[in-house]
This record gives sequence, structure tokens and C-alpha cells, in this order.
Amino acid sequence: MENLVVMFKELKEKYQGKKVFLTGHTGFKGAWMLKVLELLGAEIKGYALAPKTKDDLFNLIKGDQLCDSIIADLRSRNTLKKAINEFQPDFVFHLAAQPLVRLSYEIPSETFEINAIGTANLLDAVRLIDKKCSIVLITTDKVYHNNEWDYPYRENDRLGGYDPYSASKACTELVIDSYKNSFFHIDKYENHKKGIAIGRAGNVIGGGDWSKDRLIPDIAKALSNNEEIMVRNPKSVRPWQHVLEPVIGYLILGAKLYAEPLKYSQAYNFGPLATDALPVSEMLKLAIASWGFGSYKVKEVINQPHEAGLLKLDISKAIKHLNWTPKLNAEQAVKMTIEWYKDFQLNPENIDRTTLIQIEEFLKR
Repeated sequence: MENLVVMFKELKEKYQGKKVFLTGHTGFKGAWMLKVLELLGAEIKGYALAPKTKDDLFNLIKGDQLCDSIIADLRSRNTLKKAINEFQPDFVFHLAAQPLVRLSYEIPSETFEINAIGTANLLDAVRLIDKKCSIVLITTDKVYHNNEWDYPYRENDRLGGYDPYSASKACTELVIDSYKNSFFHIDKYENHKKGIAIGRAGNVIGGGDWSKDRLIPDIAKALSNNEEIMVRNPKSVRPWQHVLEPVIGYLILGAKLYAEPLKYSQAYNFGPLATDALPVSEMLKLAIASWGFGSYKVKEVINQPHEAGLLKLDISKAIKHLNWTPKLNAEQAVKMTIEWYKDFQLNPENIDRTTLIQIEEFLKR
């Protein structure tokens, strides 16, 4: 990827003044994307559930001042349809989801409803707008049928899912494929004027994530309280990446999709370089070193739900087609993330400024 400063300038030319409909804008990744879109000068309408706590990133960056924020459920079909029809977006970025593996074991049916049927509701609403529009739908690295091997998964590999979350996202991709074939076929683009692309990313880290049963939030909470970090699966290998990596990737994909919808209506993996797929134990050591002190202990959990042990992504397609490549290695990503949480502990009222500074520093790479 060319210098990010140059890339950001080019993105600003594509998004400034354009109407962007962003689902999941109150979530962790969605709030970072909201902040970046605001810097790009886009006119943003957000659609999501309310943030869960006062410390959610959306609240800390005063997200309701950055967009027209609609607090509603993806399953509220008519509300979603009305919001999209009234806004008439140029771009749609669909990030809203039930994103937690362990929670999906507690609410499996609801997870399928939100992720698969919620996406169908979105595509139903988009189907009714009569204008050119680029739609980037965000799923996950966990859509792949995971054989627990060292081979990195490519975009044309078999989809599947063991846990309800992963399976719901694989179902989501089947929904997307059906809508692409039935209503948004590339051969009939001149009739429907919709470009449809998929972004797959996972194990995203960064400041402002307070989700339950996620490693970085658990680390930040423990270290802030001078407590021992409790971990479940220290040997699990994950492709760790800072949240700004896929956010910029999605925006590049959206811009290219808008310019050449027939070429870019595909799925793309966004992840770190192969050398940055690290076991949880190494991630913990990096986080503790960045914080300055701390320790961890492996927590024995009897009959714990299944979680993948090894998962890597092949990102060569995004590098080749989108001219996108990750800018931070694992150590840099962890350091940047932990610094955000340290700043939050010391100076929470100024964390919006910290978030902006981190975006600016990332764009200088």
C-alpha cells in the first residue's frame, strides 16, 4: 500500500460529501470507522443498538455528534427500510452483528437472527433504492470451515462454522450470495446499480473495546485493577491486527467498488502478515511489557464451549487487488492498543483526543 497519507487524501476525495450508511456505528469497530469517516468528510447515518456502557468508544468520541444516529435493531425490518430509503446512501458499510463466540452459545437462535436475517433485511432495504450504491458487508475470518491447520484460508475456501457465531456468519455469506445472484447480479448492474463486496477480518484489537470474554478487554481491566490476568486458551493462535487496519481496508474496498463495481464485487480477507499470527501466550507477554507490569494465570474451565485453536488468513488478494497491506506488526498493534487503555485510566475525559492522535499517527505510516 502506498503511503497512508497519500491514500487518505485519495479516500477523502472519494468520500467527502458522500452519504454513508453505517450499521453497527455504536460498536467497537464501528465507532473507529465512524471517527475515520468523519475525518474523511462523509455525511454519515448510523444504525445500531445503543452503546452498552458510558465508557463505550462511541460515547467517548461523542459519536452522536458525528452522525445522524438511529438506535434500532437490524431485525426491525420496516425501521431499517425506512432509514435507508430516506437517506438514499451512496455507500453502505454493514458492521452490525452479534459478534461474540461465547455469547452465541447462550443465545444461538438470536445470533442467527441478528447476523443472517439482519443482513437479509439490510439487503432487502438496499434493493429498493433506485441509485448507484456500493455495499460492503463485513463478516469474519471465522466463516471458514476450520480444519485447525497451519494453511492460511483463502477467499474461495470452504465456508462453515462449529459454534453458533461462526455458523451464523457462514449463513450470512450464503444470504449475501443469494441476493447477489437473485437481485444484484453483475451482468445486470446497469439495472440495479449496486456493487456488493465482502470484508472478512477477525481478532481485531484497539482501544475502546470492553466486550465480555475478549482477550484485550480482559487484559486492560485486570491490569487497571492490579489483578492477575485470567486466560482460557494460551496456546490458541490468532491473526492479531489493530482495528485501523481493516477499517482502512474496508474504505479502500468501498471506494474501488464504487469506481469499478463489476471488478470488485468479491470477498476479501483483511488480516496481519503471516508472521504476526501469534499464540495467546505471546500476545499476553507483549501486552504486559507495554503496560509495564502484570502477570497472568491459565484458568481451568470445565466443559467450556469449543473455540478454534488455530486460524490464519491469506491476505494476498487484498494486497494485489486493493493495494492494501497491514502497517503494524503484532508488537506495534498491541503497544498502540495498551497505550490507549493506559491513557483512558489516567485521563478518561481526554480519550477522544487520544483516539484522534492514534488515527493520525497510524496514517503517517
